[in-house]
Amino acid sequence: MSADNHHDVLAEGSSSRSLDQSNHPQPQPVQVPAQLSRYESQKRRDWNTFGQYLRNQRPSVSLSQCNYNHVLDFLRYLDQFGKTKVHFHGCVFFGQPDPPGPCTCPLRQAWGSLDALIGRLRAAYEEQGGAPETNPFGNGAIRVYLREVRECQAKARGIPYKKKKKKKHQISKVDPDDSKKLRQA
Repeated sequence: MSADNHHDVLAEGSSSRSLDQSNHPQPQPVQVPAQLSRYESQKRRDWNTFGQYLRNQRPSVSLSQCNYNHVLDFLRYLDQFGKTKVHFHGCVFFGQPDPPGPCTCPLRQAWGSLDALIGRLRAAYEEQGGAPETNPFGNGAIRVYLREVRECQAKARGIPYKKKKKKKHQISKVDPDDSKKLRQA
């Protein structure tokens, strides 16, 4: 068997390596990034959606030109995709949490969804290198808008939003006489 024939035999399905193959580097395993958490995935999706919204503006708006007005416009734009019924003042169901029938009042984004969205976008902005003091998602006008949405939806749906009070951890004082009694028992 000649050297050429030996090479052909090895190349045909042999598990042995020929001398020619040893000169070629073996492919390295591809590094697979760790699975993102649900929050991180949603934050990335929200950031990409906001970026697309800015690019679709006429004229297009760059992130460096973005201000709180663009954020407010984005939040109003999202209302068309909302699933929360918000009754008008003139609606017979205004102020009722569980209306007995349908009405023509609009569907809007729920306040809680908008609040969470702004939190994620605020974090994403700073992760992308934006300074906290120039963060358009942290502007006071955004907080005022969210508060107005919350109050409007609470009245329209008859559901009061009450700020949850943080539970204070009470440290009980140990009576020195009690600890002596425990040691003696």
